[in-house]
Amino acid sequence: MNGRELITASMRELERVKVIEAVIEGRLRCFQAAERLQLSERQISRLCRRYEACGPAGLVSARRGRPSNRELSIDLRARAMALVRERYTDFGPTLACEKLAECHGIALAKETVRRWMRDAGLWIPRAQRPPKVYQPRARRACLGELVQIDGSDHRWFEERAPACTLLVYVDDATSRIMHLHFTQTESTFSYFEATRAYLERHGKPVALYSDKASVFRSVRAPETGRSVTHFGRAMYELNIDTFCANSSSAKGCAA
Repeated sequence: MNGRELITASMRELERVKVIEAVIEGRLRCFQAAERLQLSERQISRLCRRYEACGPAGLVSARRGRPSNRELSIDLRARAMALVRERYTDFGPTLACEKLAECHGIALAKETVRRWMRDAGLWIPRAQRPPKVYQPRARRACLGELVQIDGSDHRWFEERAPACTLLVYVDDATSRIMHLHFTQTESTFSYFEATRAYLERHGKPVALYSDKASVFRSVRAPETGRSVTHFGRAMYELNIDTFCANSSSAKGCAA
């Protein structure tokens, strides 16, 4: 290459070379170079001496292209990923990291295991996972076959009255609002009152569809041994089925 050495430098290092050259050639004062590079005048003097001794190569980082002192060995990475692939392929990075330390004596940082698993194709970050596709629930065929019930807390009357809860009964087949009931809170007795008014006006539906609020689903079933709430027991006595949606979006249906 005509006796010239190829030097790889960053844009910041190229800027440093230009400034130091200007100082050596007398086109720039030492304190001006210090302000421009955000260094002290003593550091500028040291860089000038390195430039005069080694040329532009003296201003380039000597560690460029060398492995980091903190870089883990390739053998350790290969061993850890072999264990993950063999025993913990369905584990997340956090649990896999704990198992490597607990069962195999390989102490690694959680983010290191996460990066290695991602590079090895054993872990896909949440942001890169394809969205889940849910099959829309088909509408019921007849009016009154399924009625969706829910409550919404809001200042329905603005400043004219305190905030309250609106209980809504919507027919699944027609999306028709069958009944509205204002109450102080979303409680079992409030749903008793609203359901009684619905039954007196429209008769019994085949089933009611709700969320997993404590009115409809017991949150202490493992402790008490009772999975049916007071509301659910009352609907059972009336021969009305009750279903709880697993999520808010699950209550939706196809148009």
